[in-house]
Amino acid sequence: MSAGDGSRRVIVVGAGVTGLLTAVACARGGHRVTLLDRGPIPNPGSSSADQHRVVRTLSPDDADATGRMVAAHRRWLELEALLGTGLYRRVGVVTAWPRDRIAAVTAAGSAAGVSTRAVEPRELPHVRFPAGSAGVLEADAGVLLADRVLRAAARWLSGHPAVDLRPYRTVTGVDTDSALVLSADGEKLGADLVLVAAGPWTRDLVEQPVVLHRQTMVYLRPPQDVARWWEAAPAVGGIGTDGRSWVMPPGGGALLKISSDAVAREVSSTADHGDEDQAPWAARLARAAPLRELGRYTVAAVRACHYATAAGTGGAVLARVGPAVWSRAACGGSGFSQAPLVAERIVDVLTKGAA
Repeated sequence: MSAGDGSRRVIVVGAGVTGLLTAVACARGGHRVTLLDRGPIPNPGSSSADQHRVVRTLSPDDADATGRMVAAHRRWLELEALLGTGLYRRVGVVTAWPRDRIAAVTAAGSAAGVSTRAVEPRELPHVRFPAGSAGVLEADAGVLLADRVLRAAARWLSGHPAVDLRPYRTVTGVDTDSALVLSADGEKLGADLVLVAAGPWTRDLVEQPVVLHRQTMVYLRPPQDVARWWEAAPAVGGIGTDGRSWVMPPGGGALLKISSDAVAREVSSTADHGDEDQAPWAARLARAAPLRELGRYTVAAVRACHYATAAGTGGAVLARVGPAVWSRAACGGSGFSQAPLVAERIVDVLTKGAA
């Protein structure tokens, strides 16, 4: 299927962040791309859709992971310039650590070339740190405006002559041996490379064990007397009484958001999320007390979100599931922030002819 000019045919199943950014990278690399999604493109019902996603680089116990995220940070800056819209709020990211680890964490940042400094809880008076902890600020990090990323990438793709966007096209199967994609209307599409990045539906299309998770997010409006403080606040993680909560600051049209992996749970399907009562989960999140005086904040929305992880690792994994078929199980915020690296890897496969 390859053309004489070296371009190759790529099919991407799923128009979440991984699918969209992979399509962008492949088109920029001179390849022809067909992007299919069961809903609109971008799809507000995808597991990628949300107001915010954090980008942080430092994993103090894993130098390789730090290196990958430093590279991802650079790719996001390049994408912001390419897509021509502000999508990366570099407000910094603070993570809470036991006080006896602060020196080691900041030293690891220095060794990796990541700008860090220790932060005392009093510097973030509206955030509740776990007892005995302090923070480490990654100054050159921040928050992605996730929905804006999806819209900007879809807009760029819609104007590219080598890209064929096919919304409302449900894929019912992928032949991993022949790299054939079967749609619900009976059409069979072939390609030199297929990437399946269909979030919760990935496991229905390829034999990559995937675990589906549901998480409750609460979106807030700060009280008027602290609203200006929040406008310049960093993202903060590892907070709350149990140290498992995150807060994403408002800005760029996004609300303040709190979340916690303490309210993440395995589910079998996304279909019943509208019937699930979110109030008990939101109450559990409130009891974790990630913010001080939480009762003064106005609840703007409570939402159930989904993400898929690779079974066994619990993470975001890019796997080769056939000679020319790849699959991506995406994990929440980390999967979103690493999406440019997946796109880069797929282009590398095409360039080297490894597909």
